[in-house]
Amino acid sequence: MTVFELPSSVILFVSAAMIVAAVIDGWKLKVPNWITFPFILSGWVYHVVTGGFSGLGGSLAGTAVGLVLLLAPYVIGGMGAGDVKLFAGVGAWMGWKFTLGAFCLSALIGGVLAVAMVAFRSLRARDWSQASTHLGRFQLVLAEVLTIRSVTDVNAVSDQAVARKPTAMLLPYGIPLAIGTIGYFFWLGLL
Repeated sequence: MTVFELPSSVILFVSAAMIVAAVIDGWKLKVPNWITFPFILSGWVYHVVTGGFSGLGGSLAGTAVGLVLLLAPYVIGGMGAGDVKLFAGVGAWMGWKFTLGAFCLSALIGGVLAVAMVAFRSLRARDWSQASTHLGRFQLVLAEVLTIRSVTDVNAVSDQAVARKPTAMLLPYGIPLAIGTIGYFFWLGLL
């Protein structure tokens, strides 16, 4: 079943789940398991009921793509596990092709929001050294990521990210995931 064959109630349900998760993430900086696990499981069940084992296969492929796309940013400390599970839920409901497109739009929106957060805080504090500090951190993280050659390197980068987290500006990534997913629905003419 393609994304265009899904009933509008599925599109609305996924949109509503993403909005709820984004609001909670913006408020508490966490996407709770009581949203993510039922979101994933209900996608699997829906696709088994409507498409049998073939439907389940497509749903599992979408779940895997959602997990894989956000696993690296999670491992290096760029987002929380709830964000990863939330996007796996998008994959469980929408399949791998939609999930890939929604990821691209969400990543773009996340980058824009991160720059806007830094700019807003710098303007509010009337101190552009914060922007310079965050640009330096971004360059440092990018350099660390580019040096990864083994699992040991991943562990080292992850440990460095954990050490930096208390002083980092945190972007609740459920927000760009929701905007990107719902925006992709609009892009495809589904909403």
